[in-house]
Amino acid sequence: MTDPVLELQGAIVARLMADPAVTSLVGDRVFDNVPAGASYPYVSMGPSDALSDDVDCITGFEIMFQVDAWSDAVGFPEVRRVADAVRSALLASDLSLVENALVTFEHRQTRVMRDRNGLTSHAAITFTAFAEQP
Repeated sequence: MTDPVLELQGAIVARLMADPAVTSLVGDRVFDNVPAGASYPYVSMGPSDALSDDVDCITGFEIMFQVDAWSDAVGFPEVRRVADAVRSALLASDLSLVENALVTFEHRQTRVMRDRNGLTSHAAITFTAFAEQP
């Protein structure tokens, strides 16, 4: 049995790598672990949480998942374009899981901020999902 968060992450990465709007902005730079010296802009997988939400005979999870967009272009326009492409790509198609059932997948929030180095723009795009294990 596959962990629903792991399976959801795989579906998210596959969808982002296949979306023309995302790839036109970041190319193939969608990372789980960002390699040293990666070129900007890029997308990386952020933190996730899974809360048990079981009922009677259903093993369910409420999943909070963050996708991060990064840019070193001046200002916020580029990172906002990447964040919007990520949000649109993930909501435009029905994500599906092979072993688990994805019941809901919704955009919760996008926060855009300057990184601590004062140069890098960062967008944290958060989603909430509900998944059931068989």
